Amino acid sequence: MIRRLLLPLLAALLFTGAATAQSAHAAGYRYWSFWDRDGARWVYATQGPATARPSDGDVQGFRFAVSEDSQDADQPRGTADFAAICADTPAQKGKKRVALLLDFGTPADAPSGETPPPARTACARVSPDATTAEALAAVAKPLRYDTNALLCAISGYPEQGCGEQVSANTEHKKTKKHTDDGPSLGLIGGVAVIVLLGAAALWQARRRA
Repeated sequence: MIRRLLLPLLAALLFTGAATAQSAHAAGYRYWSFWDRDGARWVYATQGPATARPSDGDVQGFRFAVSEDSQDADQPRGTADFAAICADTPAQKGKKRVALLLDFGTPADAPSGETPPPARTACARVSPDATTAEALAAVAKPLRYDTNALLCAISGYPEQGCGEQVSANTEHKKTKKHTDDGPSLGLIGGVAVIVLLGAAALWQARRRA
């Protein structure tokens, strides 16, 4: 009787452990993420660069990386101060200035055969109604978009690809969130429960004998 109860429980725990291990190898996407600077922190943009219309004095950032979603996305690195970025671009009547931080990512995030350029900043001086995409085009050509208006490349990087899926357990490995060394704690705990239940069943059987 005890054995019939333990076998389904063990099977369920093994299935849970396998599912947990599989989730650790979830696929990500290689793309340019778009950010707004809010005080001292970066906030993932709620609009795309083609529709966002920054104000004079705004700071916006772009980061090329592999990530699963917006919560997993890597933020732009480097100085994000409007006064510093636009120090050599004086204000002009009838224009607005937008500070941009362009982070081309790390070699681990780069497509095969490509090397990311160093991160840089730029100050775009554009018309008051210009979108972020127009500000970006003023200082970081060539840009590349796909047929769905997804931003694929800034300053020609990367040369190929656009938002392609990347397997986390083959081409790209993120170390900040997942570690794949050994079984999961959930599986270990489940096996421990099975061992304890088995020991209890054996004790009961000997007692009855």
